[in-house]
Amino acid sequence: MAKSTELITVTCPCCQAKLHIDPETEAVIRFEEHVKPPSIADLEAAVERQKGEAGRREDAFKKSVAEHKTHHDVLNKKFDEMLKIARENPDEPPPKRDIDFD
Repeated sequence: MAKSTELITVTCPCCQAKLHIDPETEAVIRFEEHVKPPSIADLEAAVERQKGEAGRREDAFKKSVAEHKTHHDVLNKKFDEMLKIARENPDEPPPKRDIDFD
């Protein structure tokens, strides 16, 4: 019979499984799969979560509409600022575009 040594327990960082390793043979002797808790404890909790998601979707839509309305103003301000910088420094070359870097 082989000499009994204490196994080293290592937890996998990816799947949270426990590996029991023999230090002498450097082999995995035992593997314990991580038990995930159930995602939905009961049906009522799932229904309540679905009701809350509708409100979050509506808020995201309203935020998107508000950003879309102000997008034109933001672009105008950016253009005005860049035009001001270009007029202050007429000697500088124009800024590089994305296609200029290729």
